[in-house]
Amino acid sequence: MNSTPSSTPHATPTAASGRALVLGGGGSTGNAWLIGVLAGLADAGLDVTVADVVIGTSAGSTAAAQIAGAVPTDLYAAVLDTPPHRAAPPGPGSGPAPARPVSDQLERTGRIIASAEDAADMRRRMGALALDLAAAHDATGRWRETVAARLPNRDWPHHKLLITAVDAHTGKPAVFDRNSGIDLVDAVAASCASGFAYGIGDRRYIDGGYRRNENADLAAGCGHVLVLSPFGGRTRMPLEWGMQLAAQVEELREGGSRVETIFPDGGAEHMFGANAMDFSLRPAAARAGYGQGGVLAHRLTKFWY
Repeated sequence: MNSTPSSTPHATPTAASGRALVLGGGGSTGNAWLIGVLAGLADAGLDVTVADVVIGTSAGSTAAAQIAGAVPTDLYAAVLDTPPHRAAPPGPGSGPAPARPVSDQLERTGRIIASAEDAADMRRRMGALALDLAAAHDATGRWRETVAARLPNRDWPHHKLLITAVDAHTGKPAVFDRNSGIDLVDAVAASCASGFAYGIGDRRYIDGGYRRNENADLAAGCGHVLVLSPFGGRTRMPLEWGMQLAAQVEELREGGSRVETIFPDGGAEHMFGANAMDFSLRPAAARAGYGQGGVLAHRLTKFWY
């Protein structure tokens, strides 16, 4: 099994008429917001899930795989059916060893970011930390089961789907697609692995957001690029590293792409960031996204076509 994908997609479309949908990371609430936006757009007459290329990162990788197997409105209805006080499903770091609070994870990774020389150094350090956590408690099997249960279809779609991750051993970015030789479930699980290093074959991977939170630059060559960013284009990384969405958009536009971005409305921002893993906020995040999708559909239809 080949579990070492290339660091860049090998078949990025070059036709000016190509359309790309980019779904950025954003935790559990971010995934719900993404689904809400897509459902709101679809119910207003614009189905962007038929894009030529879909790029998913972390929570966005889950959404990207979900829309490949179900229509957004059904996914949206499922989010709204979430019991209000349901506990979050198990994720990286769960199991016999107690899961660490999000605040602890943010503090640890914040120290790495502050001390890193550059983005490559940061990724290597993040990988080393994740490998240590995996050595103490490897949650790969349980995390795979959790991710598999979230996907309506566990097969790679026929359209171009790119799922991002970072090799924990080397710190090098990785991009999975249907030609990478691994299961879609494993690609998504690796892209969402923020608490430990997820194992695929003899390699281990961490969250694709350590490459870039949206990874919109992977849509280079597409004529129209729609980016949904639950974190509002923000980054925890130093701006000089060029990981922020604004830098990605600039790169795309310099290459001739037309780009539109969608961020959560100001009234919904409290559901992201430190609260991104609060499972009880998923219905509210999905409703916020749905409302935005309905409002934006008319303008985006002109852009998309």
